[in-house]
Amino acid sequence: MRQPHSGIAPEGWPCICLTALAAVVFAFLGLGVAALLLLASCAFSVHFFRDPERVVPQGANIAVSPADGRILHITEKPEPFSGQTRQCVSIFMNLFNVHVNRVPIDCTVEEIRYWPGKFFNASLDKASTDNERCALLLRDTDGLTWIMVQIAGLVARRIVCRTEAGEALMRGQRCGMIRFGSRVDLYLPRGYVSAVQLGERVFAGQSIIVRRG
Repeated sequence: MRQPHSGIAPEGWPCICLTALAAVVFAFLGLGVAALLLLASCAFSVHFFRDPERVVPQGANIAVSPADGRILHITEKPEPFSGQTRQCVSIFMNLFNVHVNRVPIDCTVEEIRYWPGKFFNASLDKASTDNERCALLLRDTDGLTWIMVQIAGLVARRIVCRTEAGEALMRGQRCGMIRFGSRVDLYLPRGYVSAVQLGERVFAGQSIIVRRG
């Protein structure tokens, strides 16, 4: 049975409630400008932490986008676990995208690695090696491995990983989020190729971005 869902990521409620309460307090104190600013911050928090339901495509030999945003890179580069060169599809999330991340395929989480780091603009190439990041090694039902890397951006200061090693996840299932502007890299197994173009807008759990070649 599907669990009830509020449409807001759990990480957003403290920020939303705090700014809403502060706005009410300042309004009662007669500090109208401060109350309006706090109310605007509350509205922004609601917008930023929104987590809409998605229609996940069915069918074999496809993978969906792990993040909302635009396709930033489609390139060959070393993956973070073994250093093996793979095709990598990068999705850049700006402040106004949904920031909840989802797994691209039916999979088991084999390993999770976290690296502390800097906070360069996530669109830069060096962000994939220098920024704070969290990598998930995923094994699909065919035994192939995929790697999904959450990368903090210029103003992002927290990566949230909601899964753990050994957990089985379904395609499009929520697995974490990154706060305030960021990027997700998806490294493909052999036999799969990108199904998107540079600059294309994609939606987590809904847009098909990879197909078996």
